Parts: sequence; structure tokens; C-alpha cells
Amino acid sequence: MKKISGSKYITTALIACSCATAFFFSNGCVESKKVAAKSGVELWADNCQRCHNTPSPTTFSVEQWKTIGMHMQTRALLTNNERDKIVAFLQAGARN
Repeated sequence: MKKISGSKYITTALIACSCATAFFFSNGCVESKKVAAKSGVELWADNCQRCHNTPSPTTFSVEQWKTIGMHMQTRALLTNNERDKIVAFLQAGARN
């Protein structure tokens, strides 16, 4: 039985991860077509209520919603498209 070094295991694992990542992204799994078709209000209702009560769009200003959207994108694992739709919806009703 031939002994395989640790570096060969790491190399094999990295290649496997690279192939899986390429397959994942090339097949459109990042954002499904069903999710991509949703409006900002639908995405807001689906995502924001998972962790907290959803504030009224009038709670914050246009600039504040932009900042909040960037922060929450990371926390809620939103795509740029999802974030942009949610923020646009909230900014439409934002206070001055």
C-alpha cells in the first residue's frame, strides 16, 4: 500500500472545492430565478422578518437605508440584486 503525503490530500481537497464552486456558480445557484423575480417588498418580507421585526420604511432616511442595506446584506446573506431591490423599496417610502 502506497503512503500519500498530507500535501497531496490538501491539493486534492482544493481541486475538489474549486470544481464544486465552479459548478455551483455556473449553474445559477447563487440566486435562483424564482428569488430573482421577487420584488423588493417580497424580499423585504421574506428576509428581514426572519431575525427581527421589520421597521416601517419611514423609520429611516434614504441614506440611512442605503447604509442599513449594506450592513444587512452581509448578515442576511443577500445578493447585490436582492439588497438593491429591498433598499429601493424602503427608500421609496423613506422620510426626508
